[in-house]
Amino acid sequence: MAGTEGNGRAQAPGGNPLRITHLDHVVLRVVDLDRMLAFYRDVLGGTVERVNAAVGLTQLRVGRALLDLVPVEGPIGRDGGEAPGVEGHNMDHFCFRVECWDEPALRAWLEAHGVEPGEVRERYGEDGFGPSIYLRDPQGNRVELKGPPTRGLSD
Repeated sequence: MAGTEGNGRAQAPGGNPLRITHLDHVVLRVVDLDRMLAFYRDVLGGTVERVNAAVGLTQLRVGRALLDLVPVEGPIGRDGGEAPGVEGHNMDHFCFRVECWDEPALRAWLEAHGVEPGEVRERYGEDGFGPSIYLRDPQGNRVELKGPPTRGLSD
């Protein structure tokens, strides 16, 4: 149980001052910016929020989170070393929470856009267990789409 300091702010157990609340953003190094933009904008419904060409950054809003796309040949992208590919990825996966879960409609939408969805399984997330599906973006990154909880955090 978190305690409260004299300033009224909650303090994590053990005195840890970090109070992380949610995923803020993910940065993906990309080989083909146009294909990645089309996937995250046109298929998953993100919107371009900000572009900073000087540093090679395109930021999309996907739900509440930001997704930063940085070309591997740009100033930020070069810092990551070799380009991601079939054998080299910068992460295992990241997850976007989906409010309304309609599996047949979700599958139809993804397949109509050339995306092969995996099987739906119950997985644990920030608000408990619920349906989720894995898919791959055009660069091979694994993306999880997770629906609302069917079982709570303590189930």
